[in-house]
Amino acid sequence: MSSSNIFQANRALGYVSNHIPPNVRYIDQRRENIVITCVGRSFHVYGCNSFRLIRTGRIHPAEITAIGADGFLTYAAAGNLIYGWRSSVELRKVYRGHDKPVHLLLPFAKHLISIDESSLLKIWIVSTQDLYLEIPFANEKFQISAIVHPASYKNKILLGSVQGGLELWNLKSGKLVHKFANFDSAVMHLEQAPAIDVIAIGLQNGRIVLLNLKYEKAVMEVHQDWGPVTAISFRTDGTAIMATGSSNGQVVFWDLEEKVIVSTLVVHDDSVTGLHFLPNEPLLVTSSPDNSLKMWIFDLTDGAARLLRFREGHSAPPTCVRYHGANGRNIVSSGEDSSLRIYSTVSETLNCSLGKASYNRKASKKQKKKSEDPFRMPPISFFTSETTRDKEWDSIAALHQGLVQVTTWSYDKRRMGDLHLVPEVFQNKQHNKDFTVTATCLCLSHCGNFVAIGYSSGHVERFNIQSGIHRASYGFPTAHTDFIRGLSSDNLNQLMVSGGADGLLKFWNFKPTQGTVVKRPLDTINLSEPITLLRTHRESAIVCAALDDFTVVLVDLDTRVIVRRFEGHSGTITDACFSPDSRWLITTAQDCTIKIWDIPSSYLVDHFRVSHMCTSLTMSPTGDFLATAHVDYRGINLWANKSLFTHVTLRGLKPESVAPLLDLPTAVCDEQQEDNGMDANANKQQMDVDELEDAFEEINLEYSSPPQLSSELITMSTVAASRWQNLLNLDIIKKRNRPRQTLKKPKSAPFFLPTVAGLDFEFDLQASADGQAPLNASKLGAGESRIIETKQVDHLTPFGKLLNASVTTKVYDQAVNHLMKLGPSMIEYEIRNLTPFNSGSGSLSVMGAFMRMIIHMFGQRKEFELAQSYLSLFLKLHGRAIVENKQLSQILPEVEDAQAQGWIVLEDKLLYGLGVVSNLRNFSS
Repeated sequence: MSSSNIFQANRALGYVSNHIPPNVRYIDQRRENIVITCVGRSFHVYGCNSFRLIRTGRIHPAEITAIGADGFLTYAAAGNLIYGWRSSVELRKVYRGHDKPVHLLLPFAKHLISIDESSLLKIWIVSTQDLYLEIPFANEKFQISAIVHPASYKNKILLGSVQGGLELWNLKSGKLVHKFANFDSAVMHLEQAPAIDVIAIGLQNGRIVLLNLKYEKAVMEVHQDWGPVTAISFRTDGTAIMATGSSNGQVVFWDLEEKVIVSTLVVHDDSVTGLHFLPNEPLLVTSSPDNSLKMWIFDLTDGAARLLRFREGHSAPPTCVRYHGANGRNIVSSGEDSSLRIYSTVSETLNCSLGKASYNRKASKKQKKKSEDPFRMPPISFFTSETTRDKEWDSIAALHQGLVQVTTWSYDKRRMGDLHLVPEVFQNKQHNKDFTVTATCLCLSHCGNFVAIGYSSGHVERFNIQSGIHRASYGFPTAHTDFIRGLSSDNLNQLMVSGGADGLLKFWNFKPTQGTVVKRPLDTINLSEPITLLRTHRESAIVCAALDDFTVVLVDLDTRVIVRRFEGHSGTITDACFSPDSRWLITTAQDCTIKIWDIPSSYLVDHFRVSHMCTSLTMSPTGDFLATAHVDYRGINLWANKSLFTHVTLRGLKPESVAPLLDLPTAVCDEQQEDNGMDANANKQQMDVDELEDAFEEINLEYSSPPQLSSELITMSTVAASRWQNLLNLDIIKKRNRPRQTLKKPKSAPFFLPTVAGLDFEFDLQASADGQAPLNASKLGAGESRIIETKQVDHLTPFGKLLNASVTTKVYDQAVNHLMKLGPSMIEYEIRNLTPFNSGSGSLSVMGAFMRMIIHMFGQRKEFELAQSYLSLFLKLHGRAIVENKQLSQILPEVEDAQAQGWIVLEDKLLYGLGVVSNLRNFSS
C-alpha cells in the first residue's frame, strides 16, 4: 500500500513567511505591488492592495534558501539548483552547476547572479540557461554576505563580505574595479539609496554607513543600539526617511537631513528580515521569521506609522488544535508562542488571533518590546471549547505548562478572558508556601456553564466559567491518588468521568447531593495501566482511554464496561479523536503513525506514517477533513476524507504492519504537485522568452467543437432524447397509443416506390442490389439471369448486414451511425430481429457482433447514453438466449467491464461536481 485508503493530503494552513528575505516587485497587469515570501519548500505571493494570497508556488525538492524575481520569472534556489517559475506554477528554467546551497540571488538585466555558500559567484544567461561568467572567492579572505547593483553603474555589482570588506566588480570584463576600505564588522546588508552613487551599508555591530562609491567617502554614519542591522529601506515619496531593521524586531526611522532618529517601532517578535518601502507610497512592508507579514502606513499626525494590514500565523509549532462549531469551517489552535488563534478552512482572510496569554493583559499592552514581555504566561498545552454559550461569556478554557492557573478565552470577542481559575486550597496569598501542583487536564460541560479541572495532586474541581466561582469538588480528600490525566462529562450533566495515573477510571455524580463535595464515585474500573488521556464522543456516550502500555480502551458510559480494546501503536499516544458518526477512532502516537480504527468491526482499517510526530489532531464535525499539528511545523495540516467523494473499500489491516510514509500537505495540493520530484519537470525545458513571443498564432474566432474534447471524458451524443430514452418502455407506449377503432383498408392502394426505414424520407435505390425483386420483372435485360443467388435469400436486416460485415473487419462505426438515424420503433425492430430463434432473420454471430459494438462504444466513451439504452433493450429482448448460449455468455464479462469503466469516470465527475456545489451552497448560507 503506497498511500492512505481514507485520507489524502489536502493543504496546510498558517504559513506566511520565514527567515528568507521576501521580494517585492510591481506587476503591470495587476497594477499593484506583490510580495513573494518563502515558506519552507514553497513560496507565497501576496497582493499589496488587500494582502490576499494570490498564488502559491510548487513544492521544491529541498528547502528554499534564496528568492529573486524580475519582470518575467520568479527565481527560487533550493539546494544546489535554481528554478525559474512563470506565474508561480510553470517551470520555465532550471540552472545547474553549484556544488553548495545558493544563498544569494540577484536578477541582473538579461542575466541572473547566484552566490553559493562557498562564495562561488556564477552569472547565468536567463534565456539559454548557459553560464556566462564564474568568479570564485575564498571564504577565508572574502566570504560574500551581501550583494547590490549600484544605480547607473553599468555592468557593475557591489559585494559585501563577512570580513567587512567591499569590492566593486565589472561583470562584462570579469575584473575587480575597486576594493574599498575594510569595516570593523561584517557586512549584513547593502541597499541602494535614492541618491546616485550612495549605498547604505548595514553592519553586524549596529552601524549604518551611507557610502559614496564615487569618492569613497561616508556621507552619513549612524548607530543603532539594538544589535545587527538586518534590513534597510528608503522612502521614495518625497520624505527623506531611512528605515533599518534589527534582530530584536524593532525598526528605527532616521531623518536623513537632520541625521537623527524620528521614531522607533516594534513590528515583530523576532528579527526583521524583510523591510521594503513601496515605490512612491508611504507604505512599509515588513517580514520576520515569526511567521508574519505586515504593512504599515505613515498617516498619523506626528508622521509615525500604524499597522494597516497583516498576515500571520504561529511563531512556534502548535500544541493543540480543535474544530470549533458545527459547520467545520474554523479551527482553534494554541502554540508554543503562548498564543491562541483561529484558522478558517474557507479563506485565509478570515484568520484571526485571540492574543497571547498574559498574567496582566493591560500591562502587556504597554510593553514596547513584545519579545521581552515579563507578564507573558507559559505556552498553552491543552484547551477545550464549547459553542453553546459563545455569545454570552467565555467559551474556551486553557491549561498552561507548569501552572496551576486555568485561563478562559472568548471566541466571540476574539480575546483572552479576565478569569484565572485557581482553587482556594492552592492559592498562595501569603506567599509563604511552595506549591508544585499544576493543572493537568480539563473539560467543559456541554451546556457551556461549567469547567472541570484535574490537578497533579489528584484533585478534581469544578468552576462556573461565567463568574469563576467554585461549585464542586470530587473525591475526599482527593479523587485519585496520582495525576489526573483526563476528565469528561455527558450531554445532560449527569455524570463526570475522571481518569488518573493510578490506572482507575471513576464515574461520579455531576452534582453533589449535599454541600459542594461528591465524596464517593458511582463506579470504578481498574484498567491495570496508568491512563494517558481521555477523549469522549458525547452523542454516542463512548469514552476513549489511552493507556501507558500504548493500548486504547473504549468504555460505554451507560453500561460502564469496556467494549473495545485496540493494540498497535509502538509509542506513547499523544492524541485521539472520534469521527462525527462515532464509527472511526483516530489515534496518533510518538511512533509518528496515525491509525484509524473501525469501532463496530474492531479492526484497523487504515494507517499512515509521517516524517514528524503528530502532537494533536481533530476531525471536522462534517467529516470532510482531518486536521493535524506536528513537531517543528508551524502550520496546521488538513487531510481530506476520500470516502466522501469517491468509493473507498475498507479492509482489516494487521496492527503490526508497516504504515506507508506520506508527505505532509502544502499550501496548495493538486495533481501536479503529486509528481515524483522536480527532476522530471526540470528535464522538460520549455521555450525561452524570445521563442515564446514568436510562438503565438493568430486567434481563429470561428471555433468548431470537436466530436470529443478528451478521451478521458464521457461524451454524450447529439441524438434527441425522444429517440432513445423510452426504448425499454416502447411496448407500453405502443399499447397506450393504439387506435380505438380498427383501420380501414383503402379501396385502391397507389403505386409507390420502396423507401428506406428511418426518420429521413429516402428512396431505396439499392433494392435490386440488396436481393429484392425488381419492380418490373418482365423488363429484365437479356443478359440478366433469373436464377436467385444464395446471398439473395439472406434474411438479415440492413442493420444486421452491417453487423455481419463487422465480424471480420472489426469496424463498428457504420453500424452505430445507421442505428443513430433510426427512430425508436425501427431501433426496437432491428435489435429484436438479431436473434435467429424468433424471427429467423438473425444469427448468433450477429448477436455477438452487436455485443462487440457495445464494447466498442464504451471504449470510445462516445454516445454513452445511447450505448446504455441499446444495451438495456438488447438484454431485455434476448437475455434468456444470451444466458443459454455459451458463445454469447462468454462475452458478457467484457461488456460488464467496459460498462463499469465508463460509469466510474462519469460517477467521479458527478460526485465531484455535487461536492463543489454543496460546499458553495453551505458557504453562501
